[in-house]
Amino acid sequence: MASKRTTRRMLLTACAGMVAAGLIPGVATAAEAGAVAAAAGRIRLTLPAPTGPYAVGTMPLHLRTPAGRELMISLWYPARDTGRSPVAPWLPTGVAQRYKAAEGLPAEVELPLTHGHVGAAVDRRGGPLPVVLYSPGNDAFRSTNTVVVEELASRGYLVVTIDHTGDAYVQFPDGRVLVPLPDGPDTQWIAAARVTDVRHVLDILGHLNRGVSPDLEQHRLPAGLTGAIDQRRIGIAGYSAGGVTVASAMYADDRIDAGLSLDGGVGGPVVTAGLDRPFLLMTATKAVRATVPELAEFWTHLRGWKRNIRMADVSHVSYSDDEALVPQLTTGQDTTALIGSADPARVLAVQRAYPRAFFDLHLRHRGHLLDGPSKLYPDVQFIP
Repeated sequence: MASKRTTRRMLLTACAGMVAAGLIPGVATAAEAGAVAAAAGRIRLTLPAPTGPYAVGTMPLHLRTPAGRELMISLWYPARDTGRSPVAPWLPTGVAQRYKAAEGLPAEVELPLTHGHVGAAVDRRGGPLPVVLYSPGNDAFRSTNTVVVEELASRGYLVVTIDHTGDAYVQFPDGRVLVPLPDGPDTQWIAAARVTDVRHVLDILGHLNRGVSPDLEQHRLPAGLTGAIDQRRIGIAGYSAGGVTVASAMYADDRIDAGLSLDGGVGGPVVTAGLDRPFLLMTATKAVRATVPELAEFWTHLRGWKRNIRMADVSHVSYSDDEALVPQLTTGQDTTALIGSADPARVLAVQRAYPRAFFDLHLRHRGHLLDGPSKLYPDVQFIP
């Protein structure tokens, strides 16, 4: 379930789809595709805007754990007075270059901008901000689920996204770019390191709420953040291997009130110990209880609120930003091969609605979308 490189070569495949669709004339190699794309002009990918009532702010922070491990995280939150704040790129420049090279994506394809305004002041009109931590999949980066993250921020949540160093493309403020370590026995420590990362972020929430910046470069925190964080309401979400991290972090730390796994598995002692707090499993193709024994056993040991929902005709990457990006690069059968045949607009609607409904229910105690099947989302199935 935690296997790496689930999306490896996705963008190169998408470029091939552009050729097949006639968006770029037929060429033999990624390099030739890049040359032709250059002649055709740049292609700027985009992400759909969040739908909540608030603008979105964001701020990257550079951390060091007590054990000396360096981390990059980002804060995402409801924002005000955003007019003078630039929007953040989906990936910082160094990571974007490495990622595009690794995926064989032509330089002329520009990765998207987010809707997060860097350093904008916190909008506190909605009261104290519940917290949701986010853990990405293997070989990924903390912006993998920006659509979900921005939606939550636009609805009044503080979302903290985490790059798990050693298992992520990550850029530090001094320009260093680290890439994921290759698979092998020496990387078995990463599952435990991910949980340690989450717990360190939980530890610094108090500093953030007091207005004390944990950033190693001592960058100022966004105005209005002091006293705005509700540390009594904390959730966690994770995609793919991040879903494994969700369950394990909840087992290790009872400060987390609710967990959402986006097509993620489970491993370690939580499989047999279970959890006593709310857990939502959004199944695509990997997190299938009927075929993954560890997940099935874990499910029987969940003693709190639990739901397992799924969409048909999606792929594993459908629950990530790839659902928004792939259709901009390819069409027809090439799109289906990558993200399945479900309507991308519907999948993105589910990405927004159900994580928000889950955290609204368990951190804000409101909403009924997860009571059962909904006429608004007939493509979402509830698995007993």
